[in-house]
Amino acid sequence: MSAFLITAIILSLLVLFAVLRPLFARSPMLAAAFASVSLLTSGALYWQLGTPAALDPSMLRAPQNLAEARAQLQARLRINPESVEDWRLLARTYAAEERFADAAKAHERAVALAPEDADVLTEAAIATARAHAELRFDEAAIGQLRKALQLAPDHQQARWYLGISQRQAGHPAEAANIWAPLLKQVKDDNARESILRQINDARAEAGLAALVPEPAATSGIDVEVSLSPGLIAHLQPYPDAQIFVLARAADGSPMPLAVERHAVRSTLKLRLDDADSPMPTMKLSSQTEVLLTARISLAGNAQKQDGDIESAPLKIKLPATQTQRIALTL
Repeated sequence: MSAFLITAIILSLLVLFAVLRPLFARSPMLAAAFASVSLLTSGALYWQLGTPAALDPSMLRAPQNLAEARAQLQARLRINPESVEDWRLLARTYAAEERFADAAKAHERAVALAPEDADVLTEAAIATARAHAELRFDEAAIGQLRKALQLAPDHQQARWYLGISQRQAGHPAEAANIWAPLLKQVKDDNARESILRQINDARAEAGLAALVPEPAATSGIDVEVSLSPGLIAHLQPYPDAQIFVLARAADGSPMPLAVERHAVRSTLKLRLDDADSPMPTMKLSSQTEVLLTARISLAGNAQKQDGDIESAPLKIKLPATQTQRIALTL
């Protein structure tokens, strides 16, 4: 119907132009008036049936502030309201503006479009809590967090906030049980200690004994990676740079048996073990010899790229009884 209407009006304008053409030669003002009417007509048609936001110069440049970012996202969503990512971005923009109720509504639109996405569900639940006067998770938000964990059992953010919701609801033992798997999932020592304190606070509230963390697996490898001062200086312009420490099978198989990612620092100490395996069928403990490497990704990507800085492979016999040291220089 829209295409027919556009075609009919354009044909009518062409016929009218042909009929009035002799008059245009004698009356420039009439010609100008006809041109103005034609432009207004086509503009009105485009506004009604086309994509007017695409012609707005403010929509074609990078946003200079949150208000412009919000306006661009709103315009894009008027054109394509099925964009999950744009709804998520709009929600984050609202949150940055401290418009938490609007952020929660935008996240719910994303959930409606992607109800099986654990990230989308988790973000929506958090937004609901931030919009609550007492920063509490309601039943719907708790349901979203539970569903997110069903879809992605290793989703650390969903697990953390689900535990918080249970602590808020007066179920400290349940909160402690929900948080416990994070002790194996989280690699940062400081974060792990903080989580353990929260777990034991919840257990104490529930009248339970403190949780003692399991000792590290004997099949693990203690690693110390040091970066030279020159390399640290070289990495200053790359805020996204990350250190990857990998153990691969000695036969040269590309898939790592264990891998950890950390922020860049001058000295990094860690332990690789079976908990770091990206594949459940390929474990560090199943090997007698591995190749150990450290790589700095300037972009923070797990996939190796040009410009990355990588150590030479270090052959290690398992079980390893000493700390393996890797020095990276520019």
